[in-house]
Order: sequence, then C-alpha cells, then structure tokens
Amino acid sequence: MSLRKLLIANRGEIACRVIRTAQALGFRTVAVYSDADRHARHVQMADEAVYLGASQVQQSYLNTEALLHAAQCSGAQAIHPGYGFLSENADFARLCQEAGLIFVGPDPHAIELMGSKRLSKIAMLQAGVPCVPGYEGEAQDEATLMAEAQRIGYPLMIKASAGGGGRGMRKVEGEHDLLAALRTARSEALNAFGSGELILEKAVIDPRHVEIQIFADRHGHCLYLGERDCSIQRRHQKVVEESPCPVMTPELRQRMGEAAVAAARSCQYVGAGTVEFLLDERGQFYFLEMNTRLQVEHPVTELVTGLDLVELQLRVASGEPLPLTQDEVSLKGHAIEVRFYAEDPSHEFLPQTGPIHRWLPAEGPGIRIDHGLCEGGEVSPFYDPMLAKIIAYGHHRQDACRRLLRAVEDTVLLGVIHNKAFLIDVLSHDAFLAGQTHTGFIQQHLLKAASLQETRAHDLEFSLAALIYLHASRPDLLQGWRSQPGLGSPLILGQGDQVQPLLVITRDQHHYDIIMDDRALSLEVISLDDKRLVFQAGRYRQQRYYAKQNDKVYLDSHHGNLSFINQTHQRSQGAETSGTGRILAPMDGSIMAVLVEVGQSVKKGDTLLVLEAMKIEHPIKADRDGNVASINVQAATQVKKRQGLISIEAGV
Repeated sequence: MSLRKLLIANRGEIACRVIRTAQALGFRTVAVYSDADRHARHVQMADEAVYLGASQVQQSYLNTEALLHAAQCSGAQAIHPGYGFLSENADFARLCQEAGLIFVGPDPHAIELMGSKRLSKIAMLQAGVPCVPGYEGEAQDEATLMAEAQRIGYPLMIKASAGGGGRGMRKVEGEHDLLAALRTARSEALNAFGSGELILEKAVIDPRHVEIQIFADRHGHCLYLGERDCSIQRRHQKVVEESPCPVMTPELRQRMGEAAVAAARSCQYVGAGTVEFLLDERGQFYFLEMNTRLQVEHPVTELVTGLDLVELQLRVASGEPLPLTQDEVSLKGHAIEVRFYAEDPSHEFLPQTGPIHRWLPAEGPGIRIDHGLCEGGEVSPFYDPMLAKIIAYGHHRQDACRRLLRAVEDTVLLGVIHNKAFLIDVLSHDAFLAGQTHTGFIQQHLLKAASLQETRAHDLEFSLAALIYLHASRPDLLQGWRSQPGLGSPLILGQGDQVQPLLVITRDQHHYDIIMDDRALSLEVISLDDKRLVFQAGRYRQQRYYAKQNDKVYLDSHHGNLSFINQTHQRSQGAETSGTGRILAPMDGSIMAVLVEVGQSVKKGDTLLVLEAMKIEHPIKADRDGNVASINVQAATQVKKRQGLISIEAGV
C-alpha cells in the first residue's frame, strides 16, 4: 500500500511531534479531537482534523469505531497511535489491519505478548533474558498470591500485568500490607487497563532503570540504538531521562543491547520498541518489560544518535528496510529530558487543571521542547497531566545538565500549577550532577526540597504584583509611568492563605516605595508591557513574566508559579482550614466509589471516597472525627475542584 496520508490517533505533544516529521516527509496529516481539544495545538498543526466525540476518553481517543471512521472518511492509509491510549492495544492494531489500514507499530501478536507482564516474562525466561525472581502464574486468587509472596520474600512489587506508567503498581514492605495492596492494585489495574491480572516480583532495592531502544523492520533487521537512564522516578513514573547512562560501559551496553534484540526477535517484532531493565550496582541487569510503541523519552535517543525515530517508524511501516546497520549506530554527546507536568508538588503531586494564560517555552542552542500547548487553551481533567518535555543536548553531560537547568528556569507557564520548581530542585542537586541516580533518588534526596513545601510569596513578589495591578488600573502609567510624586496607593493582595496589605508610594515616574507592615522595599521599574516586568532592586536588575486576568495576577517566580488576587475592595475571606468537616474535591475528576453512608461514624484519616483524575486514583479522607451528615456525590459523578463532596458533623 502506498502511504500518502497519516491519521494520528492521539493528542497533545506526541500528536504534534508525529505531525511535524510526517509533514516534513511529505505526508498529509489528519488530527482527531474531542470536545476538550477542539482548539488544541495538534488540531491546528494538522492538514485536516476529524471530530471524535465527547471529552471522556472512552467516547473519543479510546473510541475505536470513531477512529476507524475518521481514517475512512479522511482517506488516510495509516494510523500512528503515538503512546498511551490505544498504542499498545492489540485489538485496535488488528482492527486497523482488517480495515486495510497500516498500523504504525508492531503486529498484534507482539503487542499482545509484550503487553502482558506475565506472558512477556515467561517468554523472556524462555529466550534466556535475565529476569527478576517472582510469580507470573495463571492463578490469580488472593490465597495463591499471598502464598507466592511468602515464597518470594519482602520487600516485593505488585504489578498490573497489563499495566504501565506506575498504575496498578505497589511496593509491599511486609505481610501486613499485602492484602490491601493487592486489592488496590487490582482495582487500579481494572480501571486503567481493563484487566486485573497481577504479577509479583522481588523488589530490587534502589537500582538504575535503564532501557534499550530497539528498531526492527520486515526484512529481518533488528538494531539497538543505545540506552536511556530513566532512574529518577516518582510513583513509578519517570521524571528525568538521559542518554547515555552515566555508568554505562561499551561492554555492558553490548550485553544489554543484545539481550534487548533477543527479546524483540522472540516475538518477531517490527517497528520501534523499548526493552526496560533494572540495573544493580554490581552491573547485573534484569528484564522489566517491553513497551511496544514509541516512548515518551525518545527525543534523548534522537539527539545522541542523530536519527528521527518517527521517520524510521514511517519508513518501516511503508515496507522499507532500516537505513543503517548495527555497526553504523553511534552515540555522540549527551541528552537529558524532563517531564513538565500540571501537578502540585507541595500537595503530594496532585494533578492540576486550569487555563493557560501565558506559555513561553525556552529557546537556545541545544534546547528542544516538545509540547502541545497554546495560550488561551485549557488543561482539562480528562487526560494525562504531562504538558511538555524539555530536552537539552551537550557535548558532555555537564553541558547538557547546565543547558537543561537554564531551559527549565526560562520556561514560563502561567495559569495552572506545575512542577517547574521541583524539576529545578532535581536538576540542581549535587547527586544528580554527579550522575548518582537510582529509582530511590527522590526519596533519598528530595523529601525536604523547597518545592515540596507550600509555595509562599515573598515581599518582592507581593511588591511586583502590586506594581502590575497599578499598571493595569492606571492608563497614564502606560506612557512613561507618569504619576504624581508622593502619591500613595493602598492595596490588599491575597496569595493562597496569605493576605498582605500594601501601600505603594510613587517617588517619580520610575521609582516606587512599597510599604508592607513594618517593612519597605524600593523598586525601579525599567519597563513593563503586557507580559514582562523589568525592574531593579538596589543594584540588582531582574525580570519577571506575568499574566493578568480580571482581578488575578499570575507571576512566574524562581520558587513557584504564584497567583495573586486583589482583595482591596473585597471582604477578606480566609481559606478553608483543616478540621472543618467540609470535604472538598482537591481537583477536577470523577468519583470512583463512595465508601461511607449518611450517619456513619468516621475517624480523622478514614477514607471516605475515591476520586479518579488523570488516570490516577486518589483516596479522599476525613479531616476530623464525627458523623457523616451529607453526601453530595455518587459513583461516576464528575466533580470540579473545591466542589463540596461530603460534610462531617462533630460527634455528640
């Protein structure tokens, strides 16, 4: 079949990434979209777009009938699944083939085999690939799993056989935690993947997570394209990825690469795939899983090999042989990537939703940012919270580290809370800079990081917000900041639970004194437009990007994304405090289960209900002892952030 038009069955940054290469190769591209993505960047980039349905994934990006119809009506000959959604769904790959479409990925049998952690591990053992000791049997009853756990010993890992991305995965330290962990993992696995099948594995303590990129064509060629170290993880989801691995040797790379190729050949693999291993400090490695798709972190491999992996995917899908041999694969320089998430590190990394008022991705030599964001868009509760990937390349690891840290610092996103400050804490840590990474890195080094604490505005940020408010309310300030000397402007600004009265005194058209309680700060305004304030405090000249929407100012700062509200003409209202008994939704999401009844007695810390948001289950707990007075939601209810869920009245 001649491939001329490609439909991308995905959204966000990966859809944009595929569209970019496909168009460069001369292919026509077709985007698909839901209600929430009607104005998304990937829709704007594609040559054509087809509406799928409602925002919920089951009615849009997981709707196989709608996707196949979109390909048919647009005249596309092939479907690229990206990653996530249906990318590792063997049934979808089979339906594409039956409809006469090219599925840009491996054949269904390979997806099916490697999509099961249980079956793939059995296949790897038969192929002689080193594996972690554990249980991968068919019997899935709790009694069998508990007996096998006793045989394996603790600590151990429970993993969803059909899973990935940390969902359906739990670490168990001892027998007393096992049963609850099994049930939670199975529930999460059923919700995320439609299968509650589990495997058990002996926990390898603080290993490196090292994966090998492989590529195979239909002409019998299979290559390994080096490795990626993905050791820094949170909740089993990768935070930082780099290539090459800081402790890799040529001999170890060859052994791991050949094992990965053996894994691919064992299932007649075709296309891009990744074989993931755990690497211990002795240099022993163990098969973890194989991902039968393009990985989120593929850009670091592209930068060190000089290859475009999406281009290779499309060429292989078109029936072409791979354009190079194993001897021609070489790694040059160093590349590191971080994942930019809409999440709140100071509140256990809860996923966040909200508007995109300002988006300014960093630029510069060696910097690449893959994203799907547009100013004026919205981060919705329906999809994964990853917004972008920030990647840096350098001749040496130190160059890549330095460039990446600067790129993260210079990237501006205002309107929704994100993990920028946390990424800065990771990238500036001495252990990371020394390459001393492992899967326990965050627990060992960053539990007390500043970014994990409540973000609080300093005097300087309150002062800058005050100047921005005055800029917006005084049109004459747009023409050279002309104002009557000595004029005082009172303001009351709120930021989170902080409330700060200020008095801004104008000394001349550029100089201002900001009085806060018994403190004063003098600032010189160099320039101020609708997105950037350049100022000087003493001899120190700085700049801050901002966005103003109605009575709110969003300010980019070194220690977090701050939002201020002008309360000057409002009655001061305190934030909800703990122990009120009014249980609010911490984010937009869907109620999975309500675990209590009206009138039931509860203790502080008891789980009241389970909220699902961005593919993760979150237990919502009581904030005080008492009796359940009212329940305002039920299972499958969609809720908004800070919506009232349950009220608890103090016990008599």
